[in-house]
This record gives sequence, structure tokens and C-alpha cells, in this order.
Amino acid sequence: MSKIYVTGYGRSETYQKAGHGWIWRGLFTLLFLLLLMGGALAAMVELYPPKGTLILEYHKVNDRTKDDYTVTPAEFAAQMDALKADGYTTISVLDFLRAKKGKQELPEKPVVVTFDDGYSDNFTEALPILEQRGMKATVFMVTNNVGLPGYLTWDQLHEMEKRGVELGSHTANHLPLTEMTVAEAQDEAKKSKLQMEWKGLKTVFVLSYPNGKYDKFMPGILKKEEYLAAVTGDPGLNTFQTDPYRLLRTNIPPSHFGIREFRLRIWKSKAMALLGLWQNVGEMKE
Repeated sequence: MSKIYVTGYGRSETYQKAGHGWIWRGLFTLLFLLLLMGGALAAMVELYPPKGTLILEYHKVNDRTKDDYTVTPAEFAAQMDALKADGYTTISVLDFLRAKKGKQELPEKPVVVTFDDGYSDNFTEALPILEQRGMKATVFMVTNNVGLPGYLTWDQLHEMEKRGVELGSHTANHLPLTEMTVAEAQDEAKKSKLQMEWKGLKTVFVLSYPNGKYDKFMPGILKKEEYLAAVTGDPGLNTFQTDPYRLLRTNIPPSHFGIREFRLRIWKSKAMALLGLWQNVGEMKE
């Protein structure tokens, strides 16, 4: 604050010149309001947790690769333990779809553990961790990568299916479907499904969009190829009102802050569901 001295009639008077204090007061007030709103939202999520099926998105589980798609086996095991401690029960995508049709009941807190791409460590590392805890998973395979170095083989896929893993399509070549013509996108979805079924695996009903990218024409081509559902990379919780061709998933990258970060990602999806933000309710219109 600067001062202005005015002299007149034999005396001095001091006036305060307005500075930038009001800006700081405004910022502190805004920060306080944001903290207050955040605390209120956190309390609401805990007191009135939204109902819905949580779907988690993983890729690789190993100690070898260091990238944004790899969690370590120890980290993955801790996260599965946290799910069980928090009362979650693993289901498959088909379990969710059957429940939507009234053909089975869902557990109180259902979760689907999914893996994209079909890396070999899904079999060697992740599956034993899941089986030790009585949990199951869904693997979305890029079919033209089957048998390549670092990817699952057909024998491993058969073995995983025998051990309760649900298998789905991640297209034939893992190319963004939104950058293709409708005919090309349909061919990608069709080929991957046929490849898996011709190899003697169970009928494939679910697809994972490469890079999480989808467009309004996707449900139409997936229905023609007899897919019942598809998963995205959009966070949230899935209810029976969620578009089955835009199922919501919570991405789980490598953690920098341990199990708190894992729970925070799940909390974010719960908060978005509670607020009704971008929850993919209803069918997309072409």
C-alpha cells in the first residue's frame, strides 16, 4: 500500500492508495471455496456412495518394462488386496450384461479387472496374483499380435479361458477406428472376432476401442458383428442405464504415490458418477 500526502490549510492528511490486496483476498477466498466444495464432495461420496459397476483398465504387469502402461507385480497385488479390503467382488463384462437382462444378481460392489493388448505377462504375472485371491479378469486381445514376442500365444489364451478369464477383442491391428472408414472399422472388429472364434475360443461378445477412441457409428457396426458391448477409456461407474457400447473404465497407470493414488483414481470415478458428469447414459445418435 502506498501513501499520498496532501497539504492544505496548514495540515497534512494521509490517504491510502488502493493496491493489489483485493486480488490476494479474492484468490484466498476462491481457494477456500474450492477446498470447501472438495471436502463436501468427498463427504458425499463417502456418505452416499454412487451405485454402479467399476471397470479398471490395465495393460502390463511386470518388473521389466518402465513406461506409462506397466504396473509392477507387487503394485498390482497390493491393488487387488485393496479391492478385496474395500469389499469389491470381481465379475466379467458378460456378468454385468446378464444382470442387466435380469438373468443374474450382481454383488454389492462389483468390479471388472481388464487388460488391453494381450501382453504375455497377463498370463505369467497377473493371472497367478488374481487366482491367489479368487479373482477373475477380462483380457482384450489384438489378434494379429498373438504369438509375437511379448504377447500371449493361442495356447496361453486357451489356458486362461479354462481358468476363468473372459476374452474380448481389441481389434485385429490396434488402429484407431475413428480414423478409418466405416467399412474398414467394421472389418477390424469382424476379423478379430472371427480369428478368436476360429481358434476354438468362446464366442467373443465384448470389444475394447483402441486408444479408447470411438464415434457414433461404432454401435451400429458392432451390433452387425454380434458384439454386445464395448469399453472406452472414459472414467465413471456403469449402471444399467449406461450405453453398453460406451462402458466406462478407470485407467490404472503406474503409481507414484502408492495405494492412495489407486484409491484416488477410483474415488474420481465415483465422484463423476455422483455428479452425473460424462457418464455415457443412453445410446449415441447417428
